[in-house]
Amino acid sequence: MRWRRKSPACEADAVRLWPRSLAGQMAVLIALALFVAQAVNFGLALRERAAFRLAQATRPVAIRIADAMEREAQGGRPIPRDHGRIRRADRNDIPTGLPRLPELASELRDQLREQGVEVGRIDTGVRNWTAMDDAVLGRSIARASRTRRDGDRPEQALLIAIERPRSGWLAVIVPWGDSGGMHLFWRLFAQTLILYGVVLLPVLWIARRISRPLRELTAAAQRFGRGGSETPVAVEEHGPADIVGLVRSFNALQLRVTAMLDEKDRMLGAIGHDLRTPLAALRVRIESVEDDTDRTRMADTIAEMNRTLDDILSLARMGRPSEPLTEVDLAALVDAVVEDFRDLGQDVAFEEAERLRMRLRPSLIRRAIRNLIENAVKYGDGAEVRLVAETTMVRIEVADRGPGIPEERLGDVFEAFTRLETSRNRDTGGIGLGLALARTIVREAGGDVRLANRDGGGLCATIELPR
Repeated sequence: MRWRRKSPACEADAVRLWPRSLAGQMAVLIALALFVAQAVNFGLALRERAAFRLAQATRPVAIRIADAMEREAQGGRPIPRDHGRIRRADRNDIPTGLPRLPELASELRDQLREQGVEVGRIDTGVRNWTAMDDAVLGRSIARASRTRRDGDRPEQALLIAIERPRSGWLAVIVPWGDSGGMHLFWRLFAQTLILYGVVLLPVLWIARRISRPLRELTAAAQRFGRGGSETPVAVEEHGPADIVGLVRSFNALQLRVTAMLDEKDRMLGAIGHDLRTPLAALRVRIESVEDDTDRTRMADTIAEMNRTLDDILSLARMGRPSEPLTEVDLAALVDAVVEDFRDLGQDVAFEEAERLRMRLRPSLIRRAIRNLIENAVKYGDGAEVRLVAETTMVRIEVADRGPGIPEERLGDVFEAFTRLETSRNRDTGGIGLGLALARTIVREAGGDVRLANRDGGGLCATIELPR
């Protein structure tokens, strides 16, 4: 037998239906447990009800049959043929098309055996109750039927045919109905609702009380992970003891990590100062070089070292941005970056876009866009820039017609100091920090950078930012 694997769409639907919160998961699990328990209880109650119903239907019949047969054997009133609950018959007159109840026949045989009556075959049948049944049951039964309202009349009649050895058959008719089945269902249904109210409401309250400090801890961890504040905000310690211990450990971790980041920033500042000072001194000294070619090469080397130092320090400082979030027009920001390249004579085109107000760190986003355009200009001799605004995100697309990137290397180029061009020439390959820095900046803003080869050649680098 072959089993079919669930489709990804079905698995995704199942994941979406399952609640993510602790309170929701606890409520669903407890609700399922209560439902299973009530279902088992309902099944046992129905089984007990069925057994009681069989005994209730067969015991009076067995007693009446035993009494009637005993009176007849002692010379008393014989069993009639035309009326009464128990009638004499020459054969089994139950129609073949009626539903049978073999379990009732077996129970009735046991009840008759307890009364000391041995019988042959027993047949049963169930049909709707008719007015003829009142007449067949006799005067007393008919008078009782007339005093009852129509709604109180039996819904069905149970027909029983009992074979007496060498004495023909006995025909028995008794009322047959639901016997409280629906009442039992609604009673258990109301009991289930009461259990849900008594159990689930306190559980939801307890689960929300437990999950509230966890939600606060999650929000604090997200804020700290984004580096949104220079000074970490301690999370309030409340809730159960294990949750309080977790929050206390997180607060202590925030302080230790913040101290380490502060020390890192001081170290990077000192490194930057210590390296820029000799570079500035070298820049002054090369002015005394008489050969113009050598002086130009030295100046270019020093400028390249300064740019490399800036990129390395910028990448190392990411995660602790000093620039605050500012509401800016993203379309105007992209257009300004494009204009800078146009002023340098580069072939960069920008498709005009409507104003788009967003809260960003403008200097960092400008640097990320500039890095992508620099790559497009360097490897594709030009760039086409588009700004696409969607409902939940904004895309900044930078496309070129250069050689592109092999599909298997699209993820590698985001690693720091990774270059596809094997030479160490800055003009042909850089130092491998541009894309790494751009992706770090965009991810710090909550977005991402994606690369894709274009049809017909070239590369499209896309910055995705959440709105």
